Order: sequence, then structure tokens, then C-alpha cells
Amino acid sequence: MPPTQTPPPLVERITSWTGSVASLVAHTVFFVACGVVGLLGIASWNTVLLTLTTVVSLEAIYLAIFIQMTMNRQAASLKNVEEDVDEIQKDIDEIQVDVDEIQEDVGEIQEDVDEIQKDVDEIQEDEEEEITRDGTQQKMLGEISSHLQALMNDIEKLKKV
Repeated sequence: MPPTQTPPPLVERITSWTGSVASLVAHTVFFVACGVVGLLGIASWNTVLLTLTTVVSLEAIYLAIFIQMTMNRQAASLKNVEEDVDEIQKDIDEIQVDVDEIQEDVGEIQEDVDEIQKDVDEIQEDEEEEITRDGTQQKMLGEISSHLQALMNDIEKLKKV
């Protein structure tokens, strides 16, 4: 749910309205009315023009002040955004440092894994050699045992004779 927004201050509403189609229509109607008042002779042209010039000058002065106030508010808002961006950039830099350290750690772990794999391969080779040697020894023991058995049989035969 989006956070509730406070309505813009009066100054910002005035500057927003001034730049709208409604403002253009209102000013046009006002200027035409001033011209009609002068043409119909309701007031003298000097009075109409003096009043119109005064009103337009005051409006311009106040609008310039309102616009400057709005620009100041926007500048302060942009400064806050700039500070936020700086903080985010610092966070990103810190994260990058962490990522670099993690990558170094992963590289070291990979080297350790490679060394362990070499050790495992050597152990497997040693075990295979030992199994082969054990097989050879078992075979030799079997042959020696059968030779001894044959000798024992020969000795028994000789004893009987």
C-alpha cells in the first residue's frame, strides 16, 4: 500500500495552477473583460490600463516569488535525493569489497579442493597398488601353502616306506 501523500503547500498549488489550461482561460477572460470595460466606457481607458498593469505587475512579482519558493523546495528535495544516492553508492562500494573478498575466499577454497582431490587420487592409487600387492601375496601364499602341503605329503609317504 503506497504511503499517504500530504497535499502540496499552497505555493506549489498556485504555481501548478498558473501553468495550467485553466489559468490560461482565466487570464484570457480577465484581459477580455478589462478590454470590454474600457470599450463600453464603464471605466476610462487610463483607469483600466492602470489597474490592469498594476494587477499584472503584482501577479508577476508574486508568481516569481512563488516559483522561486517552489524551486528552493525542489532543490532541497534534490539535495536529499543526492545524499540518498551517495549513501547507496557507498553501500554498493562496500558490497563490491565484500564480493571481492568472497571471490578470493572461493578461489582459495577451490585451490584447497584441488589439493584434496589430488590427495584422494593418490590415496586411491596407493589403495589400488596395495590391493594388487595383497592379491600377489595371497597368490604366493597359496602357492607356498600348496607346495608345503605337497612336501608334507611326500614326507608322509617317505615315512611309510
